[in-house]
Amino acid sequence: MTVFRSRLRAGVGTEYQPVADRMLALATAMPGFVDFKAFVADDGERVSIIVFADADAHAAWRDHPEHREAQRLGRVQFYETFDISVSRCVHRRRFPA
Repeated sequence: MTVFRSRLRAGVGTEYQPVADRMLALATAMPGFVDFKAFVADDGERVSIIVFADADAHAAWRDHPEHREAQRLGRVQFYETFDISVSRCVHRRRFPA
């Protein structure tokens, strides 16, 4: 699971959303993709949670050429700050509705 926390730069216009939409389309088509959720806090911080079935699937996404280019664009154009945490599930408990 990846937790991606970020803040967009002031003035980031319409160029961001098409890249974000393309990355979501690519990620969901990757073998091993499980889930994606995104949230925006009141203070503008954005949080995305991305889950892949295993470390190999996650690495394939990390290294996808279009994703690598989007990462570069994020650093130079889109994000004021970001923080990426990648973890493995040690324990999980679910409560079905």
